Amino acid sequence: MSDRARRLVPAGLAYIADNINGKDNILGLPSGAKARWADGLEFSGDNTTIFFAGCGYQYSSMLEPLVTLVRTADRMSIDPGLPVVLAGVPKKLGVDVAGIYTKVMSRSSGSDADVLRDAVRVLKTLGIEPGYLGSDEPCCGAPLYHMGLQKEFAANAVKAYAKLKAYGVKKIIGIVPSCTHALRNLFAGCIPGYDIEVRHFIEVVAERVKPGQFKYPRKVKIAYHDPCQLGRYMGIFDQPRQVLKTVENVELVEPEWTAGEWSTCCGGGGGFEVVFPDMSQALAVGRVNELAETGAITTQCPGCLMQLKSGLKELKKDNIEVMDLANLLARSIVQK
Repeated sequence: MSDRARRLVPAGLAYIADNINGKDNILGLPSGAKARWADGLEFSGDNTTIFFAGCGYQYSSMLEPLVTLVRTADRMSIDPGLPVVLAGVPKKLGVDVAGIYTKVMSRSSGSDADVLRDAVRVLKTLGIEPGYLGSDEPCCGAPLYHMGLQKEFAANAVKAYAKLKAYGVKKIIGIVPSCTHALRNLFAGCIPGYDIEVRHFIEVVAERVKPGQFKYPRKVKIAYHDPCQLGRYMGIFDQPRQVLKTVENVELVEPEWTAGEWSTCCGGGGGFEVVFPDMSQALAVGRVNELAETGAITTQCPGCLMQLKSGLKELKKDNIEVMDLANLLARSIVQK
């Protein structure tokens, strides 16, 4: 990052940018931390079609406490720049960052990993056996684009594309909306002749799912929250709802005014949580209030999951579950 860009980009976002450029992931973790979620899973040896895990779900167990830390620091009038926060503030706030890191490094399962593992399980149920690049999966670099670092994003895209082509990748099934949008649309804008077909998990499921394949363990009303990058950026509004309507025992309930393209933002994404933590939290609380008349909320974005859970926690609504749609579908697989 240039000195000029470093002066203009908020410290928290600069921290993320440096991690992508230097460590190929948003938190700057060593390569050994990547792909732990996939331990024990079998993937196709053919990388023509791959599952792209991205950063969001893999590192959400660390992102959630760090965003909470930034919000607490902001309310205490402490400089919210992550390099500063991580250097000294955690001890004052009683947050064990080293312990959080160790937890990420040592786990092969958990709520974040479960989304990825469940998504693969659902794909296999539908007859899809993707490959996976594991620790060699490149970072899509989407945060660089959204923080205005266009040259850095383009350079990362070229590097990532070269790696994907070297592995023989022709098709990608993405699970993180931000990664999927970057790989599908943003890469095409800066790589002449870009020729990799990119689709989101739920698009693939919507094409393959048949009645009787999914049945939720109990009758439940569920509201669906549209992630901005999945809906507004990629136009994927109908497919999640089509899939939910095929799941027995699930009744899809929509807010009267804020569904589909009119869905309210949860306040997450693009580093907004880091730069404007209090406003981000207010938006999360507002969105939860719109959805909270149901028994459960489902969505398809690690950032949205984090925000909605945070909003429910602030409102003390502990009787409502928030789950990723991949988790819901995996729970609903009809055993034959």
